[in-house]
Amino acid sequence: MTKYKKGKIVKGSITGIEKYGIFVNLDNYYSGLIHISEISNNFVKDVNNYVEMGETIYVKVIDVDEDANQVKLSIKDFDYRIKKPGNDVSTIKEVGTGFVALKEKRSVWIDEKLRELT
Repeated sequence: MTKYKKGKIVKGSITGIEKYGIFVNLDNYYSGLIHISEISNNFVKDVNNYVEMGETIYVKVIDVDEDANQVKLSIKDFDYRIKKPGNDVSTIKEVGTGFVALKEKRSVWIDEKLRELT
């Protein structure tokens, strides 16, 4: 009997990305596929916009084929990204200048572009 049960959320590593879905390795025995229809409730134009090769993510088990050691997976309707220490937005330090640098360079960049176009 497998440890992967329908509805359970587990960790997996991305081992392949194709137009039709994402291949995920769960452990030494089980691998799975997140079909493109199980990535988002919205239209998915490019699967690569959702994951990267080698990334570890959370996946939801939607079906298990114990004979083939394969699992159908989903990342719909939950936060599948594993938070890494230091990647939290709250750890970004503000420098206090805001958009000052952009404001100072804006007119220069506009003038350069206009000269380029004419």
